[in-house]
Amino acid sequence: MRQVPGVSLQRKLLLWLLLPQLVLWLSGGFLAWRIALQNGEKGIDQTLTQSVRALARQIKPIGDGLLVDFPKAAQDILEQDPADRITYMVSSPPGRFLLGNAQLPPPPPVDVAVNDPFLYHARVDDRPVRVALLDVDYGTASTRQRLRVQVAQSLTVRERIAQELLEQMLLPMGLMGLALSALVYAGVLRGLQPLKRLETQIEQAGARPQGGTDPLTPIELTSAPQEVHSLASTINRLLEAVARGQQKEKRFLNDAAHQLRTPLAGLIGQTELALHESHEPAVQDRLQKVLSAAQRSAHLVHQLLQLARSESSVEMQTIDLAALAREVAREWAARAVAQGMDLGYEGDEQLPLQGQPLLLREALNNLIDNALHYAGAGATVTVRVTMAPGRYALLVVEDDGPGVSPAHLTDMFARFWRGSDKPGGCGLGLSIVEEIALRHGGQTVAESVVPRGLGVGLRLPLA
Repeated sequence: MRQVPGVSLQRKLLLWLLLPQLVLWLSGGFLAWRIALQNGEKGIDQTLTQSVRALARQIKPIGDGLLVDFPKAAQDILEQDPADRITYMVSSPPGRFLLGNAQLPPPPPVDVAVNDPFLYHARVDDRPVRVALLDVDYGTASTRQRLRVQVAQSLTVRERIAQELLEQMLLPMGLMGLALSALVYAGVLRGLQPLKRLETQIEQAGARPQGGTDPLTPIELTSAPQEVHSLASTINRLLEAVARGQQKEKRFLNDAAHQLRTPLAGLIGQTELALHESHEPAVQDRLQKVLSAAQRSAHLVHQLLQLARSESSVEMQTIDLAALAREVAREWAARAVAQGMDLGYEGDEQLPLQGQPLLLREALNNLIDNALHYAGAGATVTVRVTMAPGRYALLVVEDDGPGVSPAHLTDMFARFWRGSDKPGGCGLGLSIVEEIALRHGGQTVAESVVPRGLGVGLRLPLA
């Protein structure tokens, strides 16, 4: 089952660091708006309180009547700004209109103290206003009456002041938020650098088999947090365990192959002598089967030794791949002729690269042996060395035999995989070729040849 990768640690850190900052920034903006509205309302309340007291002082009782000393100029000043209009109303008794704006709404149903301004919200002409109300007594002791003075002011100015204040605060708050976000982002990147270095070292360790050096070199982090050091130490312990297992496997394979070579060689020699000395057909048939089995076992032991040798560290040197391919092709020419096949070389005259001659010779031997074994009598086998795009050398052995189905091209380099039931092979030759290609920093290639046949080889870097 394919596992879907989760959110990266960097994104999680940025989310948990920047999201609270955004919430705080929005909350701060809302609080600033509320505070600005409250401060604006306080300023309006102070203005209205002063205005209602001043207007009340302009109304003087005369006997049982009233003298309103409120000149027209003062009234024009109160009502001159339509957007921030200040209106008033005088009523006596409270609610009975005398002068001013009769549209001012009455206060809510509460007890209003005399000579103590009362403030409330209302709406005039479908606009929100703030109203200050002041009740005063006048008249004689026997005919005491009450006078109500109301002054109202629109809340438009309050909202405009709050908006301007919020706009003035948002710019520096936004700049501070961006600066803080940049610092958080830079801090997260810097804090995750040890993990990036650890990732790079692990990738390099995984790529080292292509370079021919020890792929399990311990990871080193000199300047990193303790948590990353602990992770690196755990990975190093795992690499050490894997390295010990690989060494035991190689040692066992090498020792077993060496121990089997001598008795197999003796068995082959004794069987060949017995074949020469025996003249009974039934005995010769059995001895021939024993000889074939011993030769297959000896070939398997030889390939196991080559596989163990290809998986060890190698020293590179400058060689001419084209000259090496021609030399190996000449060595196999006699066997090709004996099997009724045409073996030849095509390609560049010279192609120098850094490689290990013995391993490349063994890889080419396996490729030619594989082609001669499976192509069949009358086939044409061609060893080709050419330049490939991207500064690569291409060493391919092609034949016009039956080939392999396209579905099995990727299986050819698996250990002990065989594409034919023809006796004589053990399924390790192309695995050895792949190990040698990896040791040279290259890769194996396999493709069908048109109209029929197969091409198998190595793609090796020139630099």
